[in-house]
Amino acid sequence: MINRLTDGKALSLVPLGAGDLIDRAVRFYRGNLKTFLFIAAPPVVIGTIVSVGWHFAAREVFSVGSRVNNIDLVFYNVFLWLGTIVIWFIESVATLSVMGGASRNFVRHLLHGEGISFSETYRNTWARIGGLILSSTLITFVLGLIGFIIFYIAVLAMAIGIMLSAWAFSFLPVVAVLVSIAISLGVTGGALWLFFLLASRFAYVPQVMLVEGRGAFSAIGRSASLASGNVKRLIALFIFTLLATYSALALLYVPLLWYAWVNGIELVGSSEVLPPSFEIATQMVWQTSFILLTPVWMIGLCLLYVDERVRHEGYDIELAAARRLGDIPDVPADYINPLQPALVQEGMVTSATRQNRESKLTTLGLG
Repeated sequence: MINRLTDGKALSLVPLGAGDLIDRAVRFYRGNLKTFLFIAAPPVVIGTIVSVGWHFAAREVFSVGSRVNNIDLVFYNVFLWLGTIVIWFIESVATLSVMGGASRNFVRHLLHGEGISFSETYRNTWARIGGLILSSTLITFVLGLIGFIIFYIAVLAMAIGIMLSAWAFSFLPVVAVLVSIAISLGVTGGALWLFFLLASRFAYVPQVMLVEGRGAFSAIGRSASLASGNVKRLIALFIFTLLATYSALALLYVPLLWYAWVNGIELVGSSEVLPPSFEIATQMVWQTSFILLTPVWMIGLCLLYVDERVRHEGYDIELAAARRLGDIPDVPADYINPLQPALVQEGMVTSATRQNRESKLTTLGLG
């Protein structure tokens, strides 16, 4: 997507297709693997610790471990699942907030060659922590609600379609099966497309907040205006990360399943509570894969954000002008400036800005 000469003065941005998007996201991820893993780890690790603690608290409250009756087991499962949903929600909000902070650092890396660092990401996050938490909470809740509604409508439509096909082709069972499969695939594809059509409107909220300096609600409107025509690329990015996640889970679950088989732990068809060691190991496997794959999604969204601005707003020309002419001058308060900075600096302190300030203070004898 970006071709930069060694002196950093030439910048060329070109539109990305779905394949280019995934390819470049993986390249950037591999080039900064350790940094991205350290950035993604804190909220997930804290969430894992809280989740494990919740599991042990549930066992203590409902005396699970020795002999447990069916009523206690039902309440134990309800208590456990409610806590898991709340912990997952908070962990998702925290992860989205941190990835929003990483967005600014990553966009600066794309445009100016500035290094990606753990400290810079969390400084950016802390500088806009209130807005990031608010927007991340809204996005998580709205997308969860939308996904829930679309899922159940799709399941209902699929069930009705399969029953109608079975009734209409009852004299040809093979045809009934083929039509049912076609209906299932069509409904699944339509539901996926509808969900991402709606979800794409929120795709660039963290990037808009951190790069353009907007508030949470203004960023939602701005993200919706940039999101036209990116549904296919979002679906491609989602399918890639989903397959990569389940591939990682498969690799990590193999030794776990072997452990369960050796110790006689029944995973299917058993009404008994799983041993705490196995539950902890399961949590670790899932959270590890989450840490590994979350940065890929963030990188892909940042690439899409810059790409959309290039397509719709000539972002490459804006950046070239900013490089040659400097920052856009302020205008009196009574006037509205029609121009907006390519990368807002208000309220954000980058490593380059910090170094310039320190050098000036040293020169003046104040450092």
